[in-house]
Amino acid sequence: MIPDRKLVELLKVGDEIALTELINKYNRKLFSYAVSLSRDYSLAKDIVQELFIKMFKYRKKLEKKISIQGFLCRNIYKFINQYHKNKSLLRLHDEYIRFLDQIMKNTSESDFEKMIKIVNKCISKLPNKCKEVLILSKKRGLINLEI
Repeated sequence: MIPDRKLVELLKVGDEIALTELINKYNRKLFSYAVSLSRDYSLAKDIVQELFIKMFKYRKKLEKKISIQGFLCRNIYKFINQYHKNKSLLRLHDEYIRFLDQIMKNTSESDFEKMIKIVNKCISKLPNKCKEVLILSKKRGLINLEI
């Protein structure tokens, strides 16, 4: 059995056998850890697979002295946190769409036009930079980085 440090050294130079060894050694542990955090078998399987792909992709940046098991577990935790964050945002987005749909169904066209005028009037009172950012974000759909 090859020590982890040696496997990391071999992995850094692209040795696929070292990758296979690391997968064989840690796959079950990481899968169990991912399932315990996510409570979702298919998600855990995808996360572990994605983690090994990421590890191989960024293998040259791995430090020889790191604990590869610690590195893998930390990254599983990061993947799970990102998943939960995305899941929460999706729920919020779905609730927002449902709320807008309800408003659209229960609002007459004339009332809707009045609301649009009120919103546009409020937007026009904003400072120029705030107004520009709001328009780019909400009307044009740009993300913060693009703005």
